[in-house]
Amino acid sequence: MAKEAIAKLKLQVVGGQATPAPPVGPALGQHGVNIGEFVKRFNDRTQDQAGTVLPVIIDVYKDKTFSFIIKSPPAAVLVKKAADLVKAAGAPGREDPVGSITMEQVREIAEVKREDLNAASIEAAMRIIE
Repeated sequence: MAKEAIAKLKLQVVGGQATPAPPVGPALGQHGVNIGEFVKRFNDRTQDQAGTVLPVIIDVYKDKTFSFIIKSPPAAVLVKKAADLVKAAGAPGREDPVGSITMEQVREIAEVKREDLNAASIEAAMRIIE
């Protein structure tokens, strides 16, 4: 029999660096989840992606247990990383471009995001990233 989910939480957490501090602690604490267990399991699964912001979807069940799915990093994070930017433009479209990336880099980002995008082909995924 499947467990009954009582909550679905969506957070963005830095890979390998989750802590009980906000946003993780308060979000899980209000549902009675063992925060330390989540932090340990998340950090163990994301060691190879340390420092990268990762969306995580957490299902909390009636018995206070949980399961979670780690998604690919947001496209904006991947684009900033590819363009070697510390900070993106404050007012996109009104400021001069702060960097650029090659089509090959767009393809690499599209391949990483492909699973999370609603695209039938890699070319369609590249157009979404552009």
